[in-house]
Amino acid sequence: MKKSNKTNPISATILIVFMLLCLPATTVCAQSEPEYLMEIGGGVGVTGYLGDFNGNLTSDLQPMGTLVLRRLFNPWAGLKFSGSVGKLKGSAKDVETFYPDVQPDVDPATYKRLVYDFNKTLIDVSAVFEYNFLPYGTGNDYRGAKRLVPYIFGGLGATYVNGDGSNVFTMNLPMGLGVKYKVAKRLNLGVEWGIHFSMSDELDGMKDPYFVKSKGAFKNTDCYQTLLLTLTYSFKAKCRTCHNADEN
Repeated sequence: MKKSNKTNPISATILIVFMLLCLPATTVCAQSEPEYLMEIGGGVGVTGYLGDFNGNLTSDLQPMGTLVLRRLFNPWAGLKFSGSVGKLKGSAKDVETFYPDVQPDVDPATYKRLVYDFNKTLIDVSAVFEYNFLPYGTGNDYRGAKRLVPYIFGGLGATYVNGDGSNVFTMNLPMGLGVKYKVAKRLNLGVEWGIHFSMSDELDGMKDPYFVKSKGAFKNTDCYQTLLLTLTYSFKAKCRTCHNADEN
C-alpha cells in the first residue's frame, strides 16, 4: 500500500496558530528595553583658565565638581542642564608678553619679586544641546542602539567668578565633545571636554592689560576649559505604546 503525502489539515492549522502566537512575543522581546526620558547625576574633573596670562591647555588646571540633569528627546539628542563649581588660577610670571601694569617687580621691604597672580572660585550654570553620532542605549531595544557613542554639544551658560577682592558675573557660550557609555540599563558613564567662551575680560581680575580697546562680544575676552567624568542615573521610562510616533 502506498503511503499518503497529504498534510493533515488539523496539524497544519495548529502549526499556523502557533506561529501567529509567537509573532507578538517576538515583537515584545525586541521592544522590551525601556527608553528613559531623564538622567540625573554628578561628576568630577578639572577646569583651566585661558586668557591673557595663560594660553596652554595643560597649565594651572584646578579641581571642579558638577551636578547634571539631562532631558532626553530620543536616542540621538538631549538637553543637559548642569551646575559646576571649581577654581580659576593663573600668574603673570611665565607670560612673555609685556604688560606695563603686571610685570614682576621687587618689594622694597623684602627684596622679593612681586608677580601678579590670582586664585578665584568659579561657578558655572549652563544648558546645552547634545547630539549623539550614534543612537545611544543598551543595544537590546528595537532601534539597535549602541552602548558606546561619541557626541558634541553647544549652548548657553552663566559664569560667576569671585575672589581676590573682586567678583564678575557674565554670560558664556559652552561647546565641546565627549563620549558616553551605558554601564547598565540605568547607569551612564561619560567623559567630556568643553570650552566656555565668556563675554568678559575680567575673569582674571585684569581688564585690557594691553591697553588696547577691543570691540565685539568675544574680542580679547577670557575663557576656561573643563574636562569632566560624570555618572548619571536614568529614570522616567517612556510609555511603551508611544514609541511608534518616533518611528516615522
